Amino acid sequence: MSNDLNFYINGEWVKSESNELIDVINPATEEVIGQVTAGTKEDIDKAVSAALEAFSTFQQTTKEQRIELLNNIISEYENRYDDFVQIITKEMGAPIWLSEAAQAKTGIKNIHETLDALKDYEFERPEGDYTLIKEPIGVIGMITPWNWPMNQITTKVSAALAAGCTMVLKPSEISPYCAMLLAEVFDKAGVPNGVFNVVNGYGPTVGAALSEHPDVAMMSFTGSTRAGIAVAQASAVSVKRVHQELGGKSSNIILDDVADLEKSVKGGAGHCFLNSGQSCNAPTKMLVSAKNYDKAVEVAVATANNTTVGDPNGEFRIGPIANKTQYEKIIKLIEIGIEEGATLVAGGVEKPEGCEKGYYVRPTVFANVTNDMTIAKEEIFGPVLVMIKYESEDEAISVANDTEYGLAGYVQGEPEHAREVAGKIRAGQVIINGGARGTGAPFGGYKASGNGREHGIHGLEECLETKAIIAP
Repeated sequence: MSNDLNFYINGEWVKSESNELIDVINPATEEVIGQVTAGTKEDIDKAVSAALEAFSTFQQTTKEQRIELLNNIISEYENRYDDFVQIITKEMGAPIWLSEAAQAKTGIKNIHETLDALKDYEFERPEGDYTLIKEPIGVIGMITPWNWPMNQITTKVSAALAAGCTMVLKPSEISPYCAMLLAEVFDKAGVPNGVFNVVNGYGPTVGAALSEHPDVAMMSFTGSTRAGIAVAQASAVSVKRVHQELGGKSSNIILDDVADLEKSVKGGAGHCFLNSGQSCNAPTKMLVSAKNYDKAVEVAVATANNTTVGDPNGEFRIGPIANKTQYEKIIKLIEIGIEEGATLVAGGVEKPEGCEKGYYVRPTVFANVTNDMTIAKEEIFGPVLVMIKYESEDEAISVANDTEYGLAGYVQGEPEHAREVAGKIRAGQVIINGGARGTGAPFGGYKASGNGREHGIHGLEECLETKAIIAP
C-alpha cells in the first residue's frame, strides 16, 4: 500500500511527527512485509479534533443520507474485496479460503446488518406522556484486535455511522493494513472529512491517549480482558461510556440425547480449531458425559489429526498463529497442561511437519481435564481443545458457568432439552446444535467478557444517547 507510514485524519493522509516505526510481520514466513508509524498523543489530539469538528454537522444528517452512505460503502468494499482477502491472509495468516469465505465477508455482513437496523429505527417516538429521542453520543474511540480484523472494525464503524457519530480508530499494530484499506474505501464512498479517522500505534501510547481524551464521548474496545480494564480505567477520568468485548472460555455441552454424537464432536472440535483457534467465542471446553466420553475423545483426536496445517496460500484448513507473542503463549499453556496432569491425546508443542518457519501450532486435544486446571480456566486463543467428563447434567452446567468469562456457550442435544439447558448458561450468546449466528443477533458478554452488545440494532443503540422531552 502507498500510505503505510501515514494516518488518515480529516479526509487526508497525513504524516506523523513520530519517527518510530512498527514492523508488520507475515506470520507464515516470519518476514517483515511492511511498516507503519507508531503514533503519539499529538496524533490522537489531531484526529479527535477533526472528529469533533465533523460531528457538529454529521450528527444532523438524516437517516436517509446515512442509509445512502452505508450503501456506497458496501459498493466500494465489494470493489476492493480481493484486496481485503489478500491483506488479511498476508498480515494475520488466515488461510486464503477463510479470508475469502469469512474474514473479509464479515465486513459486508456487518454493514448490511447495521443498514437493515437503521432503515427501521425510530430516533424519535412518543412513549407515555413524553417524547423519547435517541441522539448520537459524539466522538467514539475504537480499539480493535488482530484476530478478525474486518469483523471487529466494521461492526463498530457501521454502527457509529448509522447513529450519526464520528470516530477515531486505532487498529491492532499486528494487522493494521485492513484499517488503512478501509479508509481508502470510506474516502472513495464519500464519507465526509473527519467522520472516520485512523491512527496506528501501540495500546499504552495511542490507545491510552484515546481512552483518556476528554472530547471522546465513548470508547469501544475489543481485545483481552487485561487491556479492556486498562481502557476502562483511563476512560473513567472523563466519565465516558465504555463498551467492551473481551475474552472468553466457552463450553460446549454435549447432552446424552444428541442426535449424532460423532457429528457433534467433530463439528465442535472443528469450530475450536477454526482460524487457528483465534476466536474469542470458540468452543474450547467440550463437556461430555461419562457414558459418551471415550467415544467423544476418539472422534476429537481424529478431527485434530485430520485438520491440515500449513501455508495460508495453500489448501490447508488452518494457517499460522497471527504473531510470535501469541504463539509462545499457546506453547507455554500446552506445556502447563501436560505438567498439571491432563492427557495429551493429539497435537502438542512440536510444529507441524513442513512448517519449520512460521508460527504454526498443531491442533491439540487434552483429555482427562478437570475444571481447576490452568488450560480449563485461561483463554488459550489457539487450536487447543480441552475435554471434561461430567456425571450429571447439573454438573455440566455448573462447570460451564464456573469461569470468570461469559461470552458464549454451546449446547448440543434434543432441541427442546438443549434450549432448556441453554437458558441456564451465563453467557451473552448460546448456540444450540451448531446453528449459524442469527442475523443481527447481539454479541457481547457477561462477567469478565465485557459489557454492551454489538451487531444490528443492539450495536446501533450502543452509540446513542437517550433524551426525554416532557411537555405539558
